[in-house]
Amino acid sequence: MSGGYVLIRGGRVVDPANGVDVTADVLLEDGVIRAVGRPDVPQGATVVDADGLVVAPGLVDMHVHLREPGFEYKETIAGGTRAAAAGGVTTVACMPNTRPVNDDPSITGYILQKAATEGVVNVAPIGAITRGLEGRELTEMGLLLRAGCVAFSDDGRPVADSGLMRRALDYSRAFGALLIQHAEDPSLSAGGCMHEGVISSRLGLPGLPAAAESVMVDRDVRLVELTGGRYHVAHISVAGAVESVARARARGLPVSCEVAPHHFALTDEAVLGYDTDAKMSPPLRGAEDRNALLEGLARGVITVIATDHAPHDPDSKRVEFCHASNGVVGLETLLPVSLELVRDGVMSLMECLRAMTVAPAKLLGLDRGTLTPGSPADLVLFDLDAAWVVDAARLHGTSRNTCFHGRRVRGRVIRTMVSGRIVYNG
Repeated sequence: MSGGYVLIRGGRVVDPANGVDVTADVLLEDGVIRAVGRPDVPQGATVVDADGLVVAPGLVDMHVHLREPGFEYKETIAGGTRAAAAGGVTTVACMPNTRPVNDDPSITGYILQKAATEGVVNVAPIGAITRGLEGRELTEMGLLLRAGCVAFSDDGRPVADSGLMRRALDYSRAFGALLIQHAEDPSLSAGGCMHEGVISSRLGLPGLPAAAESVMVDRDVRLVELTGGRYHVAHISVAGAVESVARARARGLPVSCEVAPHHFALTDEAVLGYDTDAKMSPPLRGAEDRNALLEGLARGVITVIATDHAPHDPDSKRVEFCHASNGVVGLETLLPVSLELVRDGVMSLMECLRAMTVAPAKLLGLDRGTLTPGSPADLVLFDLDAAWVVDAARLHGTSRNTCFHGRRVRGRVIRTMVSGRIVYNG
């Protein structure tokens, strides 16, 4: 269905990029959006009935692990993009902690080539800040950008050296590139495997203090002020870090942040029973931090919702809690769990979708996340009220390590389209 005319008729069209929330038709031609409203139906057009459905830009997830190359037993580009399509996600930005690390244009090229031949959604590689993610020597960011990288991050490893982070921000500013930081002071977090609090004490597990994150964000904001580099906090999880970002943004600094659904939907109580599918980095926090995340979303301090989709093989999770790998899958639960924010009055539907479409697209400099005529026809059609229960066994990716197994949610993806081509039919 990518060629010719396609008319998506009678849906509730929500396009945050243009402030649109109306019942309307969307006309596609040869994989491009041509009109939104009541356009004439061209002869021979394929008509899709969207009555009762929301029609929105395809979601953009700026924090995804596709694991390829090197960890194909956990996930592949083919499997990860299938999971994305099933979740209404039409663009994923993939993290560089592959093997070999995406710190060289040849690796970037390999990822893009695999995505072109085996992927079903758009893939935008994120390059490493430092060679080998070792925190010692900066990568050639200019060459990586030219090869197709859209931002830079050492992902699960913070850039702990202040001098190196300053140079990274200086260097990236020359290209207008975004640096994405896993904010964690290793000297404070060393040895911890869950949030430091009442639950960790009850379980007898070593804790990760909230200060490990907020201290690093405080430092980095100072370095942004010094250099003018663009800075983004990945998977923000604590109140202190949210406030640091709020202060920075109030002063006009180029600072932004994202939150993962598991951090605003769950607390460290999910770890009770030593459930390793509730082990991630940063860890699930306490109720006070979760409330701060919700408030940060409501205030517009947190502008992006991203999954930190991190697939793992069963053997990496079926071990003692502290030895289990960090991370959960999230592409297929991104939309329904985020819609809980709308039902709970934290955000409007427009605001919620903005955080998963045009906001991340703009940060990464991508022409996605919009229904503006002339844009690629990346869309998701979903039933806002359809209820279903998350079942790990029925997920579409290679791995099944979800922390939402058994959760009753509402909001089901019916169809996902990339450049007018159907990549998922629910």
